[in-house]
Formats: sequence, structure tokens, C-alpha cells
Amino acid sequence: MILVTGATGQLGRATLEFLLHRVPATELAGLARNPEKAAELAAQGIAIRPGDYEDYTSLVQALRGVDKVLLVSAVAFTDRLAQHTNVINAAKEAGVQHVVYTSLQRKNDTLFAVPGITESDIATEQLLHTSGLTYTIIKNTLWADALPLFVGQHVLETGVVVPVPQGEGRLTYATRRDIAEATARILTEPGHENQEYTLTGTTPTSFADIAGLLSELASKPIVYKQVTPEAYVEQLVGTGLPQPVAEYFAFSWMEAYKRGMFEDTDPTLARLLGRQPTSLKDFLRSVYLPQTIEKESNPIDYPSYIQNIKF
Repeated sequence: MILVTGATGQLGRATLEFLLHRVPATELAGLARNPEKAAELAAQGIAIRPGDYEDYTSLVQALRGVDKVLLVSAVAFTDRLAQHTNVINAAKEAGVQHVVYTSLQRKNDTLFAVPGITESDIATEQLLHTSGLTYTIIKNTLWADALPLFVGQHVLETGVVVPVPQGEGRLTYATRRDIAEATARILTEPGHENQEYTLTGTTPTSFADIAGLLSELASKPIVYKQVTPEAYVEQLVGTGLPQPVAEYFAFSWMEAYKRGMFEDTDPTLARLLGRQPTSLKDFLRSVYLPQTIEKESNPIDYPSYIQNIKF
């Protein structure tokens, strides 16, 4: 049996949806703090097991009879390493054989990449290396789906306004659905034991490049403007983000952008998918100009996206 943690989260739910196309629902389980929120998955035959990263006993119970676990990394602003340690130790106690962990792409092992995330990712990976469990580590690039958080819902009117100099901060975006599909393949195919992968898009793209792509799609100039981190914080708070989160994006994520922490490309995502990943241009079209395509391939409800972020 395969169990996916964070079954009600964005990556966990999407991965389970792809797994349903690859294995019978009776071979799938999802971990959820609130099983009621996973009712749609349960209706498809997936066993939803209650459990919390901070409740070790619940984890051991939930992992009984499971062969392989997808450990979706804990959210920022929490003690991520303690939570990951609980899951890994519970997996060992419950008799799990293989843990697949979702880490974050990094250029090297510098702890700066994203403060509060990269350090705990590295420690979790080291724990898996010495755990005696079979492991697979997936270092994901930043989802393209996060872009609306950084540039806003009304970017076609306001332009791309960020605290990053023009030409800097290139990133190889990939969509959440492409990463989820690749993760489902890793969970169901042989040959991924004790491997480490970096999943990225194919083209390093700066915020200025994004303004150019949006200009092409909208058939009008979309301006690019660099602002101070302080002004950017004010901009993000205006979209509904809490002040501490806005400051985290402005001073931590944007600094990681500028230092090129996410600019390296890797062919592994395309290889796993057996096709080219969704292009950033196509993703932007689906979000900001859905009327130009027959079916929205990856639409974002921006107010809900902001509201459902976990802090």
C-alpha cells in the first residue's frame, strides 16, 4: 500500500489523483489531520487515515500495513525537522519499507537558500540516509502555481512589481500538477530506490521575462518595475497576506531568487513524464487569460489561494 501524507494539501491531493490512474484505489491511503476534508478522495475508494505530524502515536497507527510513504514536507513557520523526524521514526516502527520525501531545489548545500526551509530539508535528508529505510528524495523547484502570490491577481493591470533587479532572479518553474504526476510515477515504478532527483522546468525565467511573456499573451505592454523590499511587503499585505509572511517572501525568498538558488535546470522531470513539462507561458495563459483557451488547464482562485495558505 502507498500512503500520501498531506492528503488534503495541494501536492498530496494532486499526487493521489494521479496515483488513481496507476494503481487501484484499494492500494492507496491518505493521511489527513481532518479526514472530513478528504471526503472526495474517500469517495473514490482511497482510505483516509487520521494523523498529525506532531502526534507520533497517530502516525504509527496510520502507517501500519503501508509499504511506501510520500512524506510531503511540513509548511514553513513550524518545527519542520521535528515533524519529519516523527514521520520517519513512525514509518520505521510501523514497518514501512520506502519513504519518498519532497524537498526543495537548492544550488548547493548553503543554508541560505530559503531560511527556515533549506536547513530542515538538509537535516531530513541526512536522517533518511542513516535511517535504514529505502528512500527517494525529490528536490522540487518552486511551483509556477506560486507566481500569483508573488505578482498578484491583477498583474495585467499593475505590471510585474517585485524587489528584484531586471535580469536577476531566474527560476525554472514547473507546475504543481507536473510535479505531482512525476511523483506518482516515482511511487509506482521500480528503479527509484535510494535515488535523489531535482525536478525543474526547462527554461530559467526572470521576473522581467515573465513581464515579457504576459505582454505577448495580453497583446499589450506589461511593465516591469523594481521596488524596495519594504514597498513589496506593503504590496503583498494589500493582497491579503499577513505581515510576517509578506516579509518572509520579500526578504528571504526574493534574496534566494537574486542569488540564483533556483536557476539550474534538470532534465529529470521531462524524463519521468515522458514529455516536456508544461511551459510557463501556457501556465500564465491558463491563470490570467483563461478565456483564450477552450478549457482552463490549471486555473487559480486567487482569493481562495491566499486564504488557504497555512502559516
